[in-house]
Amino acid sequence: MIRRLLTHGPAPKALGLILAATAILLFLLNLRRAGERAGRAAERLDVRERNDAIHRQMLDAAARRPHDRDALADRLRDGRF
Repeated sequence: MIRRLLTHGPAPKALGLILAATAILLFLLNLRRAGERAGRAAERLDVRERNDAIHRQMLDAAARRPHDRDALADRLRDGRF
C-alpha cells in the first residue's frame, strides 16, 4: 500500500522536490561552515603576523643593545640612547 502511494500520483514528484530542497539546504549550511572556518583561519593568521612583527622588533632591539655597562654609559653620555 505504501509502495503504491510512493510510486503513483504526486508523491514521487513531492519526494524529489523534498530531496532537492534538503540537498540545497545542506550545501548552503556547509558553505556557511566553510566560511566560518576560513574567517577563523584568517584571524589566526593576522594574530600570528602581529606577534611575529612584535617578536622581530624585540629581536632588533636586543641586537642594538649595549654590550656592557661601559657601552651603556657611553651611549647615555652621547645622548644616543
